Amino acid sequence: MCANLRTEKGRAIEIPSNESRPRSSTAAAARAWSDIARRSPARRGPRSGIGSTGGGPSLGFGDPGARLLVVGLAPAAHGGNRTGRVFTGDRSGEWLFGALHRNGFANQAASVSKSDGLRLRDCYIAAAVRCAPPGNRPTPAEFRNCQPYLEREVRLLSALRVVVPLGAVAMNAFLRTWRAIGHDVPVPKPRFGHGVTLSLPPIELVASYHPSQRNTQTGLLTEPMFDGVFREALRLLEGGREQIFSREAGVNLI
Repeated sequence: MCANLRTEKGRAIEIPSNESRPRSSTAAAARAWSDIARRSPARRGPRSGIGSTGGGPSLGFGDPGARLLVVGLAPAAHGGNRTGRVFTGDRSGEWLFGALHRNGFANQAASVSKSDGLRLRDCYIAAAVRCAPPGNRPTPAEFRNCQPYLEREVRLLSALRVVVPLGAVAMNAFLRTWRAIGHDVPVPKPRFGHGVTLSLPPIELVASYHPSQRNTQTGLLTEPMFDGVFREALRLLEGGREQIFSREAGVNLI
């Protein structure tokens, strides 16, 4: 599970230099981002699946000054768990990064490895669970053990304005995280629905179906539906976006 912490050689987030670091970043923030990478959750035991795929915990990545956060469920065994980067090397990633690219949040649609040149703009991606669970069904203990990492990332995204959770389970995980770091969450818990927008001051949440093969192949989620979610995110972000994109958006935490 994600209960154990260890330093993984070669798995540290690449912190940009002082010259190229985004204006919103500070030395203290850079150290905090690096600490998340050093304390990546390690999984052991028969649920790991690491031995068969050669992967390990998938770190969140993207623009440290991002105003948009995308929250997934967990890395796929032959995707993020294999490549070490969420939504990388699988069909769900093709859908996600295609939509982000079409809406200006990514420099390319392809996501095949950590060295493929992909950069996110004004966007950060994280997962509720950091290792691939068998059958894509994380246990309650895995959610609890991995939640502190999502809490830390959300705290560090000081410019955060919009959150897009992918699926009902990811939405519930984010709401638990949002409450845990001191923010109000409506009671009873809001119901999930594709395209549903929820105000959680100082942010807005726009829910989306997960781009899983089951959802995309059955037509539950289509490209226009998925693009619509990120167009809504853009609408909510409008006003400050021109200034964000005036700088070179090539510095990412990966």
